[in-house]
Amino acid sequence: MGRYVVRRLLQMIPVFVGATLLIFLMVHVMGDPIAGLCGERECDPATATRLRKEFGLDQPLWQQYLTYMGNVLTGDFGTAFNGQPVTELMGTAFPVTIRLTLVAIVLEIVIGITLGVLTGLRRGRPVDTSVLLLTLVVISVPTFVTGLLIQLLLGVKWGWIKPSVSAEAPLGELLVPGLVLASVSLAYVTRLTRTSIAENRRSDYVRTAIAKGLPRRRVVTRHLLRNSLIPVVTFIGTDIGALMGGAIVTERIFNIHGVGYQLYQGILRQNTQTVVGFVTVLVLVFLVANLLVDLLYAVLDPRIRYA
Repeated sequence: MGRYVVRRLLQMIPVFVGATLLIFLMVHVMGDPIAGLCGERECDPATATRLRKEFGLDQPLWQQYLTYMGNVLTGDFGTAFNGQPVTELMGTAFPVTIRLTLVAIVLEIVIGITLGVLTGLRRGRPVDTSVLLLTLVVISVPTFVTGLLIQLLLGVKWGWIKPSVSAEAPLGELLVPGLVLASVSLAYVTRLTRTSIAENRRSDYVRTAIAKGLPRRRVVTRHLLRNSLIPVVTFIGTDIGALMGGAIVTERIFNIHGVGYQLYQGILRQNTQTVVGFVTVLVLVFLVANLLVDLLYAVLDPRIRYA
């Protein structure tokens, strides 16, 4: 196991370098960030030259990237165009988005897996058909429509929740935004669990366990569910980074100042340092989540061994 982890960590290095290089190049193609600093008016040539030199934008692109990566290794993600270090923006944004993502993941696991097991064990029955139709509707409706409807009904019309989340973003106020953020993923988890449960239910090891007279609950939890969770864990592991990066719409609807909000502001203002810095951290989140998922396979299925 130890050698496998070391090998995977070494494999993550070229992936990280390639992903950050691609992001760096794409962000710098968005336009001239100095022009964005001057607003609608064109920058004075002397001012533009001074700003480019100050932010290192007068150097060749490859040199900018090497300088950026060298600074990242020391924990320096650069300075935003307003003079604020990007690490300070991360310090205020990431805790909020991490709480929002944790709420979404918990709802995704609890509700999605529960509904998936329920429908998988009752395949073809009315409850199965109802849940399938409901998940199809959730997948079909865009997140911004779901979020706006819930905000309008629960927040504005009925007053059950606050229409926007306060600056501290406590967990209690993040329940509804977390449900909106997790809605599509929750539907996919339900369908994945249902399909996996229904397929494994007909497996020989399940029939053997039933023939031995094991209690139904033990057959479902210890044998059927454990082996059916591998595709679900794969999806949830990759979904962690996707939820954190894809929270732009949800955070905009509920006025949450997290990662999505900062990315939106950075793209809107062509603030390349902010965008590249935040996406670099999200790349690390994706890589670590994938590694943890691979290690979790061995926990769910004892037949899997890593050397």
